[in-house]
Order: sequence, then C-alpha cells, then structure tokens
Amino acid sequence: MTVLTGAQGDKYELVVGLEVHAQLSTNSKIFSPDSAAFGAEPNHHISAISLGHPGTLPFTNKKAVEYAVKMGLACNCNINLNNSFARKNYFYADLPKGYQISQDQAPICLGGSVKVKLADGSTKTLTLHHIHMEEDAGKSSHDNHSTDSLIDLNRAGVPLIEIVSNPDIRSSEQAVQFLTEIRRLLRYLDICDGNMEEGSMRCDANISIRLKGATEYGNRCEVKNLNSIRNVQRAIEHEFARQVEVIEAGGHIDQNTLNFNADTGETSVLRSKEMANDYRYFPEPDLQPIRLTVDYVNKIRKSLPVLPAELYEKYTQTLGLSDYDASVITADKEVAMYFEELIKNTSNYKAAVHLLMGPVKSHLNETGKHISDIGLKAGNLAGLIKLIDDGLVNNTVASHKLFPAMLHAPDKTAEELAKELNLLISADTDELDQFIREAIAKFPDKVKEYHKGKKGVLGLFMGEIMKRSKGKIDPQKTNQLLVKELEASK
Repeated sequence: MTVLTGAQGDKYELVVGLEVHAQLSTNSKIFSPDSAAFGAEPNHHISAISLGHPGTLPFTNKKAVEYAVKMGLACNCNINLNNSFARKNYFYADLPKGYQISQDQAPICLGGSVKVKLADGSTKTLTLHHIHMEEDAGKSSHDNHSTDSLIDLNRAGVPLIEIVSNPDIRSSEQAVQFLTEIRRLLRYLDICDGNMEEGSMRCDANISIRLKGATEYGNRCEVKNLNSIRNVQRAIEHEFARQVEVIEAGGHIDQNTLNFNADTGETSVLRSKEMANDYRYFPEPDLQPIRLTVDYVNKIRKSLPVLPAELYEKYTQTLGLSDYDASVITADKEVAMYFEELIKNTSNYKAAVHLLMGPVKSHLNETGKHISDIGLKAGNLAGLIKLIDDGLVNNTVASHKLFPAMLHAPDKTAEELAKELNLLISADTDELDQFIREAIAKFPDKVKEYHKGKKGVLGLFMGEIMKRSKGKIDPQKTNQLLVKELEASK
C-alpha cells in the first residue's frame, strides 16, 4: 500500500465508531440455565433451549439485566425502564435457532459517555449511542478437520452487552483509550473479565473518512471481531491509509464488512455490508418486555463500587499523587483496592506509592503473579512504611532485604522481621563514626578530589559506608556526618 504523504493525511478526517461486545460473567446463559463458564469440553454446556429445539421457551436471566444496568450507570447512560427483545434474523452456522435474540428498538441503556485521557494530557468525552443486551453465538473451527467445520455451542446463549459508540472517535489513539476505559469499567464493576484473548471482550470498528471540514459521513467499512486493543489500533490506521488511497485514486469506498489479518496488518472483504433492514428485526414473541422501576435502578446505583475516575480524582486532588502514579494505580482494580487498604493504615501516601510501584510491582512481574495472590496484607506493608518513617530502616534495606523477607513470612510484622534479621538502624553513633573514618581512609585520592571541589565522590564514600554497615544506617544523617568529617580533614 502507498504510504500517505503529510498532505494526503492532513486532507482527510478519520471517523470511527466502535461496537464493543462484553461477555457478562453470570453463572448461567441469558435465556437458559446452561452454564456460561469458559473452558469446558466442546458442547458440554448445552440444552434443548440453547440448541434451539422446537417448542422450547427462553426466559431472561435477571443477573444479566442487573449487570447491563450497572454498565449503563457507570457510562452515564439513561436507563430505559421499558425495554424489550427482538429477533435478529440472519444465518449463523453456530446459532442453532437460525436467529439471534437481541435488542433493537428498545435497548436497556440509552446515550451515555466515556471520558478518555490522551497522551498530550488533554481529555475528550466520547459519547455512546446505546448499550443493548443479546446472546452470543457458538464457535466454529475450520482448521481442526480436513473436510468439515467443527461447531462448539458452549458459548451459544452466553449473555452479552454491546456498547455502541457514536462516530465521535477521530484517531486510533482515541479508540485505544476508549477501549481501555471500557475494559477498566467492566472489571471495576466485576461484570466481565475483559479478556480479549479468550473472547470475553471483542470489538467491531466502523471506519470511514471524509474531507476535513465536511459534515456528511463517508461510506463506512466495518472491521469485525478484533481480539486485542493493539489490533483495533492497527486496523484503524490501515483502513485510514487504504481509504485515503482509494479516494485519491478516484475510487469509491464500498460499504463492506472486513476481516483483519493480524499477521499482515491488512484488511480484506468478508462480505458486502448488511443494512439494518437486512436483519428483518421483529419483536421476540417468546419473551415479555422488561419493566424496570426507578427504585430498582436506584438500588443498583447505590451498590456500584467506587469507579476509576473517582479514585483518580481522590489520588491527585486529595492525596497529592502525580498524574502518572494515579493513572497506574487505577489502571487495575485489584491494585487500586490494595492501595485503598494500604492508605487506611498509613498517611505517608508517597511512600505507599513507592513501595507499590517499586518492590511490589517488581515481585509481581518476576513471578507472574497478580496482586491478589501476593499473600502480604496491606496492613503489614504499612508497618514497613512506619519503620522507614521512624528512621529504623532505610529505603534500600526496606526494598531489598525486609520486603522479600516479609513475602516469605507474611504472618510476621515488619518490625518483628527487622529485629530477627538484625536490619534495624544502629543507634550507636560511635560505630557510625568508625565506618565513616574507615571509608575516608580507604580512598585518600578521592578525599583530595573532594577537597578540589568534586562533590560527586560522596556517592563512593556512601557506598562503602553502606557496605560496612550492612545497610543499617540513616543515609541522610550519615551524609551530613560524612561531609562534616571530610571538611574537617582539609
């Protein structure tokens, strides 16, 4: 494909709308009692209902409705108190009924918005058209048999919400941040694990271009079933370049459904794009309309957990943390909840961040564990911060010696382990003076360099003192005494 010149890229505006399918983490499917668990042997979580046998009747999973309302509230949607299901008719080999039960004219959540933060520090509010409920299809495998396609219907009927954005997105970065925020909300609400690799969150991207300043939208192409945020970004960037190239060559953008090849980074036509009337929606006759009450919605609203935007505001405005630290902490719900417990036990918020983003994060990265598996209670980690604040251990000893010991003995307090391992800073000033004198005596040439104005050699002396004391010194106090001794040796 031709690489865009700056002039070509600046001439056109990218227009993107996203459709995010999130698999709700209910125990059973949306219209039957079959298990919705992931990972079972093929065709083990099925019944006459999910197989679409004649005479079977669906019934609505109340928990799925509750989860949909939760997401709507978190996305600032208006909750539709009177909504219904419809049949969406199209052929899916892995939809046994031959149609999908979805929502059309009366989705459960209307409007809404999500605020995203961009790399330049700016924010943008991206609006939603609606969120609706529907059932998932099964899964076809085309490469496990020489002549036949294999169908696993475990996923058929698993509850989904589809979060449909308006075409507000103007860059691949905005799309990435929108998806990141949607996934974060799903996880904070504990209604979907957001695992795109396992298919519990998938994305379709509607992509078009138009001349900058134009008000009418161009023909859009829909890229289906993107299974990672990175692939969404790549597909959008490829389509923008492809569509600009087609228009610049005098061509026309056909409204097609596209497939994205993750190996090549390119799109290809899957089928000509269906229009809404191609689906022949009509009201689902076997399901009654859902009537919600204001009290029901308010009860769910009150049950919502603290959300990432609220925590971010708290950390930056109340606790005085940096934008970076607040963003990293709130990126993961479990990390944020651990930090919340940690700051209940200490008011030294900067030290709490230092430990969480330093030793704790390094340990998790090295072991491949999640913070929920760490085994070290937040209260015990706060005890380590208190030792540092009280001048009983320094940061180096705390991070490299005491913290690892606490991981191996999580039931013991930081103070107990510091005493057992003889890590507490010595109060013996005579011993510290001796360490300082020995370090100075070891490097007479460096003493001369210091006297000539090379203050950088202080680090060498401090390193030697740290080694001789086995880390049991107060760095600030030691540095002051070291400078005093060096000045006296002139």
